[in-house]
Amino acid sequence: MRAADVARLLALAAIWSLSFVFVRVLVPSLGPLWTTTLRMVVAGIALVAWLALTGTRGELREHWRAYLFVGLVNCAAPFLLFAWAALTLPASYLVVLNTGAPMMAAVGAALLFGERFTAVKAAGLAAGAAGVALVSGAGPIVPTPEVAAAVGASLLACACYAWAGLWLKARGRGLAPVAVAAWSQALAGMLLVPAAATTSVTGPIDAAVAANVLALALVCSGVAYLLYYRLIHDVGPTRAMSVTFLMPPLGLLWGAAFLGERVTFAMLAGVALVVVGTAAILRGGRPA
Repeated sequence: MRAADVARLLALAAIWSLSFVFVRVLVPSLGPLWTTTLRMVVAGIALVAWLALTGTRGELREHWRAYLFVGLVNCAAPFLLFAWAALTLPASYLVVLNTGAPMMAAVGAALLFGERFTAVKAAGLAAGAAGVALVSGAGPIVPTPEVAAAVGASLLACACYAWAGLWLKARGRGLAPVAVAAWSQALAGMLLVPAAATTSVTGPIDAAVAANVLALALVCSGVAYLLYYRLIHDVGPTRAMSVTFLMPPLGLLWGAAFLGERVTFAMLAGVALVVVGTAAILRGGRPA
């Protein structure tokens, strides 16, 4: 990976790990559906405006189906699943569970694109999976059916990320990353508005909620997706999704600092395993 790609990966890890804190703050007040809808609509409007300012041609008439598909699979579905899971799980758990995406993408890339599934990459995936299991089973949350359902929803969100990344690798090479980031969220977000309108906001709306919505939408969905789709375009979905392995240490830090979430020694050990997995994935073999 080039230095510029590594810099984008690190910036994306910092931004996306913080996004789970914003979601955890917003869901009790807005509910999962409104949190997801506002995140996508605000980000989509801002990015479409950026397209207009920069003169980037998104070829909406030609590619709107692709943009909508990516928006539903890579944004609407996982955002909503993680927001629902945030009703039960701390932000630190959500960040660690998010590491399931590159594991699924690595397996899919090996099956679909012939990427070599080297011993180093296999060891990295095993370390990452062990880290996720350790955090999920040894953290401060007592396992209950509700917790199990939230973990399942988080892993389903990871599967959506993996599916969308592999699809972009196979069929999205001709799409401009900034256009994908903008129109995918704008179109899918607009589709969610009627459904969100049938639900009521569950808590008070104040300046703090508004600020969190703007930060989540403009930074964590706007700037972050510009970085993410550029990485998919330049280094492929598996390595782009390896950003999730870099997020757990930051996620634990943000959760403890801003939400007062408790971090156990076992969770730190699990995070160490997923960081080791990151290095192994990044060293994994090139496409055959």
